[in-house]
Amino acid sequence: MIYFLGKYLYSHFETLSFLRLADYISMRSIGAALTAIILTLSLTPVIIRYLHGRGMVDQRRSTGAASAFDKVGTPSMGGAIVVGCVLVSCILWCNLSNLFLVVVLLAMAWFGMIGFMDDLAKMRERSGDRGMSESKKLILQALFAAALMLLMVSPWSPLPSAQAGAFYVPFVKFPIFQSLFIYAPIIFFFTVVVGNSVNIADGMDGLAIVPSVFVVGVLGLFGYFLGNAIYANYLNYPFLPGAGELAVFASAFVGAGIGFLWFNAYPAQIFMGDTGSMAIGGAAAAMCVTLQQEALFLILGGMFLAEAATSQIQDKIGIRWIGRRIFIRAPMHHRMQHKGLAETKVVIRLWIISGILALAALATLKLR
Repeated sequence: MIYFLGKYLYSHFETLSFLRLADYISMRSIGAALTAIILTLSLTPVIIRYLHGRGMVDQRRSTGAASAFDKVGTPSMGGAIVVGCVLVSCILWCNLSNLFLVVVLLAMAWFGMIGFMDDLAKMRERSGDRGMSESKKLILQALFAAALMLLMVSPWSPLPSAQAGAFYVPFVKFPIFQSLFIYAPIIFFFTVVVGNSVNIADGMDGLAIVPSVFVVGVLGLFGYFLGNAIYANYLNYPFLPGAGELAVFASAFVGAGIGFLWFNAYPAQIFMGDTGSMAIGGAAAAMCVTLQQEALFLILGGMFLAEAATSQIQDKIGIRWIGRRIFIRAPMHHRMQHKGLAETKVVIRLWIISGILALAALATLKLR
């Protein structure tokens, strides 16, 4: 809104030429971050009281951690605040005609809707284990993944036609292959996996939101550099016109994430719930796909992938196939807690690991 309004006003009124600042991604990114953090800090206390009043609180679920039951009664679905504040901030500060941005916003909204339905089901059943079935969630996620896959290999893709089907890996200047038939299934599988990875990691106060800020923030920087012809050429990356708008989205998310952490840090006054964790996973997946940085997530989102891997290996291979546990506890953060680490120490150590991985991912911009 501000982007289009600024362009209209400064083109018609010479005295308002200072509104040309609305053209600059850097200025709009700052505005988006400030808007999101102010909205989140202002609205979250109101939402907490509302959720308490409606009985929309966290439901008991057996995790094997002794402290898990202490959290029963804390308002859940707080991720809706993050999603809502990001959307409002983007409406105000982003170029809403930008296809990169539209794809990411749709991903966040779609996956957030799936998480919201799952949270509501848990509320109705009064059980943290009786939400939406895994098969229903996978079907809905697969629908979006298929749509994203078809878009990215179609003539309507936000990517230049010369980039269609190109697959890049960190530290290598050129794509290791360029084939739509090979690349399309990668997009589908990647979207579903990453869309679920944040959800699995969201098991302790503040655990998921800080690494999510690192991931989205770094991807926003990649969008800024790849969307700028000078920087892209200097760094030997393909120039992706319009990708810089993702920097404004990322700034809005970072602002909302920091604001949410104010209330989500230990001891949490509100939980993110599946609404937020799945929305974040969907948005991160869409950012990686539109920037052709799927392989980068192996580094950048390494903490999330480790959490997802330990959980799925334990459940699918260990319990269902072998008939016994492979790990003492899963996912990874519960194993660390079971070993005797306090929850706050587990969370902060995983924040540190995520920060190191974010720096390593940034290093790939130049080390190629």
